[in-house]
Amino acid sequence: MQIGCRDVSLSGVRYQKRVFFLSPQSQRPAPQIIIQPKNSKTNGFKESNAMKVYLGFDDTDALDALYGTGKLVRWFQRAMPEGCTCLGVVRQQLLVSADIPYTSHNSSACLIADIPEAGLMDELIERAVAHLNHYAVHGSDPGLCVVPEFDISLTRLAAFGYRCTREVTSQQQAMAAAAQVHLSGHGGTNDGIIGAAAAVGLTASGWSGRFVELKSLRGMPDEISVADLQQQGIEVVSMERDANVPAPTDTVMTNGWLRPRLLGHRPVLFVNPIESGTWQNIYWKRKKRKDHLENHEPIKAATES
Repeated sequence: MQIGCRDVSLSGVRYQKRVFFLSPQSQRPAPQIIIQPKNSKTNGFKESNAMKVYLGFDDTDALDALYGTGKLVRWFQRAMPEGCTCLGVVRQQLLVSADIPYTSHNSSACLIADIPEAGLMDELIERAVAHLNHYAVHGSDPGLCVVPEFDISLTRLAAFGYRCTREVTSQQQAMAAAAQVHLSGHGGTNDGIIGAAAAVGLTASGWSGRFVELKSLRGMPDEISVADLQQQGIEVVSMERDANVPAPTDTVMTNGWLRPRLLGHRPVLFVNPIESGTWQNIYWKRKKRKDHLENHEPIKAATES
C-alpha cells in the first residue's frame, strides 16, 4: 500500500490532504479522506456557521434482514460525535434492473450532518464505519461515502449519481467519481460503494430523493397546519391545475405518512385540495413485506458495543 500526504491551500486556508491507495488486486477500496475549512453556506436546510457533511450508505441488508438501509442510516444520528446534528436523511432511488443485484427496491440513503468543526471529520467517519460494521447484516455488501460540502468532488458524484438512476454502473466508476473523498467497502463484494457514492451525489445536487428523517417528521399528526409544516422547514406546494397557494392556516391531511421530496435543496410536500382550506398529501405508505417490523429499534448503538 502506498500512502501520500501533503499540504494544500484552498482559498487561502491550509489543510492537510491524506490519500490512501490500495493495489489493483484488492477488491475493497481504501478510505480516501479530504478535510476542508468551514463555510457558512447551508443550501437552505438551516442557517449555521458549521460545516455540512454528506454520508452515503448502501447495501446493508439482505432478504431476511429485520431492517433496511433507511433505518440503519436513521439510527446513525444517535452515534455521531458530540455536537454533530442530523439535518435529515434522504432516500435515493437507483435503477431497478435484472443486471443489478438488490434486496427490494435498489435504494440507498444519505444522512446530511451538521458538524461544528472540520476537525471532527475523522471521528465522524470512524463512527460511521463502526456503525456499518455493527449493523450491516450478514450477506450484505455495504459501502460508505463521506463528503464535506463544497468539495469539488460533489460535481462528479452528482453526475455519477444520475447515471446510477438510468444505467448499470461499476465500482471502478464509483471510485473515479469519489477519487478525492472517503469511499469504502465493508464486506461481501463491496458493491455498496456504488449506491453510497450515488446517494451523496444525488442528495448534494439538491434535486433528487425523499426525506425519511427530518426533525419531528415521524411524530407529526395526521392533520397539521401549513404553518406548522413550514415551521419544520417543509414547503407545502399545490399540485392542482391552477396552482393555488396553501395558506398558513390551512390544514393538510398527511395520510399518516409524510415524506417530503428534496427539491431546490429544500424539503417539499406536494398536496391536492380536498375542500376550501383543506389539502391532502398526494402520497401514502405502500405495503411492504417488512411492515410488521416498522417499529423495530436497535438494542444499543455501535459505539456502545
